[in-house]
Amino acid sequence: RSVFLIKQWYQRRVRGTSVISANVASQHLKEGGLLTLTGAEPCLQGTSFMIGYGLSKAAVHQLTASLAQKNSGLPEGAVVHCILPKTLDTPMNRKFMANADFSTWTPMSYVAEMFTNWTENPSSRHPNGALVKILTKDNVTEQTLV
Repeated sequence: RSVFLIKQWYQRRVRGTSVISANVASQHLKEGGLLTLTGAEPCLQGTSFMIGYGLSKAAVHQLTASLAQKNSGLPEGAVVHCILPKTLDTPMNRKFMANADFSTWTPMSYVAEMFTNWTENPSSRHPNGALVKILTKDNVTEQTLV
């Protein structure tokens, strides 16, 4: 397939769901609420091996920055974060990358606990608009801000 067709497919699939989430948040999120979007750590730089994916995830990073600004349409005091995992440990990733080193994949349980913590303890949240890199090495996961 051409780069253009791949880009279109990824934009509909990846960026589209983030825009829909932002729209729903603008209408239903409570003041002080939290919106989390999913970007990707590899897309902080060039992604010649997956151009469409890189373009789409970079758009999500930009959407996060825009939503964090005043008058973005989100409720007063709302916070938006974008997580940037390298590889999430999901059944589909295991299926398509069966020979990979799983000790470098971020467990979904870690992501769930992180989201729960941010939801239940607003003081644990990062600054509004944060891009939160989530990297796992030797089965140990850490968060850093970009």
